[in-house]
Amino acid sequence: MSEESQRQSDARRRHELAAAAAQAEAVAAQAQLDAFVARLKGLGVAPEPLQATLLNGSRVRSDKLGWYLNRARTLAVGPDGTYFQLVTAGSALARFTGVKLSPSAPTLVIGRGGRDGETGDLADFLARAEASYTGN
Repeated sequence: MSEESQRQSDARRRHELAAAAAQAEAVAAQAQLDAFVARLKGLGVAPEPLQATLLNGSRVRSDKLGWYLNRARTLAVGPDGTYFQLVTAGSALARFTGVKLSPSAPTLVIGRGGRDGETGDLADFLARAEASYTGN
């Protein structure tokens, strides 16, 4: 096997391992999100209409309901446990038409690798959000 082929094989294997780790992390994070949604529903906390933030900083309505997970209101979870990142691209018309949100794969660490904004464990974000919505 040539050196180039070995490098390609190694790169492919690293990619497969990273994808498997990301999938396992998403499954673990989804379990936390589902428990959060169940607790809020059990307490009678209704989901609210979600707003998204456009790349230019404007806030616009979206097509989803849910609960915000951070103070900046850039992360949310829907009533079915779907995870949303609420910063999105949008046209100038989005102010009037709103935006359609697409779900994202959840992670156990919010803002991993970021230098600004809120970062930390998903569990901490969920605990703060629950306290905010329930007044505890």
